[in-house]
Order: sequence, then C-alpha cells, then structure tokens
Amino acid sequence: MYMLDTNTVSYIFRKNPTVINKLRTIPPSRICISSITEAELHYGILERQNKELQNIVNTFIESITVYDWDNAAAKTYGELRVRMEQIGRVMGTMDQLIAAHALSKGLTIVTNDAAFRIVHGLNVEDWSKY
Repeated sequence: MYMLDTNTVSYIFRKNPTVINKLRTIPPSRICISSITEAELHYGILERQNKELQNIVNTFIESITVYDWDNAAAKTYGELRVRMEQIGRVMGTMDQLIAAHALSKGLTIVTNDAAFRIVHGLNVEDWSKY
C-alpha cells in the first residue's frame, strides 16, 4: 500500500504526466494519505483562497482512503524523533509526522522529498522520476 506525501498529491493536482501515469498503474484501494497530509492540503487551499482548488482538494479527499492519526503513529513518531535527534538528523515536523504514520502502518511513502530517505526502515518511492 502507498501513502502519498503532500508533494505527490500536489503533482497530481498539477497533472504531472509522470506521476499520473504511475498512479494509473496502482489500484485505488492501494493508495492512501495521512490525516496529516489532509491537514496540509486544507491549509494550502485556505491560504490561497481559491474556490476551484478547494473543490479539487475536497473531491480528492472524498475519493481516497485517509488514515487517521492514531496511538501507533504517535508512538512511532516519538521513537523516530528521538532516534533522529540522537544521530543529528533534521527533518521538518510535518514530514516526521507523515513518515511516522507510514512506518507505523508498514506503508511505502510516495514523495520526492529527499528528507524521507534518511528515515531508517521507511520504504520510499519517488513517482516523479518514473
């Protein structure tokens, strides 16, 4: 199963042909986002105050599985953050939350953000490079 990071969802909205072509090869039942990504999407549409984008985002969210942040994700986040601080690695908080969510569910994260590649045990794919 694939958890799409916010930047991959943005590629979908911008109709990036490489990402769209890869997305078409995956059954919709194997695609999801984190509720953290959903929060970032809502922030983005409110910040832009773009009604058309708001409709696109809302339709997308209604059509995809959104995993709620749960206790397993919270525990994994705590472990991940401590581990990264111990080795001196830095990653944005929202990215750490999404990485922990994917790790806790054993999912592959789909992103072009190199920061995710430093997370030990996290499977990462970049569909923008297919």
